[in-house]
Amino acid sequence: METLFDFALRDRYEQIKKLRSPLEDVKKLLDWNSFFSLFPNKLSIMGRPEYHKVLMVKILFLQNWFNISDEEVEYQVYNRLDFQAFLEFPTQIPDYSTIWRFRDELAEGEILDKIWIELQRQIQEKYISVQKGVIQDARFILADPGKKRSGMEGRVSGAKTSRSRDGTWTKKNNKSYFGFKLHTKVQKDSKLITGMAVTTASTHDSAIDLADEDEVVYRDKAYTGVATKARGNGSMKRGILDIYDVLRNKRIAKKRCRGEHPYGVMDRVLHAGRTKLTTLVRVTVQQVFIVMAYNLHRLRFLLSA
Repeated sequence: METLFDFALRDRYEQIKKLRSPLEDVKKLLDWNSFFSLFPNKLSIMGRPEYHKVLMVKILFLQNWFNISDEEVEYQVYNRLDFQAFLEFPTQIPDYSTIWRFRDELAEGEILDKIWIELQRQIQEKYISVQKGVIQDARFILADPGKKRSGMEGRVSGAKTSRSRDGTWTKKNNKSYFGFKLHTKVQKDSKLITGMAVTTASTHDSAIDLADEDEVVYRDKAYTGVATKARGNGSMKRGILDIYDVLRNKRIAKKRCRGEHPYGVMDRVLHAGRTKLTTLVRVTVQQVFIVMAYNLHRLRFLLSA
């Protein structure tokens, strides 16, 4: 039953809505309740009741839309009316440790894959576009390597530390990078991300092939000489090239450069590109929700245009 206080909150948010919070538009882009069926039923009634899975999915989305920590997202949900409205004004708000455990739950089994598939299905229903090839590219997700002798060598998996457990070092253009790597497949016409993978930073770009057999894929020189499942291989070439290959590279570069657009938006709007998480599975969950946030940001633009 709605209390007088709940009514006052909703009434105040009606005034805030006039300022056009982007979350109000994003909330309408998906049928969020469809994610509930992707989770298995709880086998035992013992213990304290679980928070609704859709609420938890939305909280992780908010966290990566605004690039804030578990503790900060808990505080902001209490503090911000637009967050509460996006979450349908929950009567109980999970604490930061519950958010942390839910991220671990998503990393187990196939739940995260199911969320990704359901997201792609709903996007395709909202925005039907003519396929004109895909672009595969990769970017670094920088992490803190921490101190080699931190005094926490025997820590358990849940211990708080800035030292990354799974991140690796690599070099690019004589510059060293530490952390992880996000591989993406982008629709050339819509710039929506339709495929992704997360690896450690030392994994070479060419080791990951996200293309489907019926696609034409455009890739940069890092993929030179590497086969792909795609029916059309538009990878740029490197080395000593004749005039025909130079012109071919220029044509491909004009098409492939659209694959850089999502990374620019992630940095500028979502403030992504770095992570404080220390394991590959947790970084993977984080990046799925960052890509989810980017896709909804892009979809919102495409539908308004």
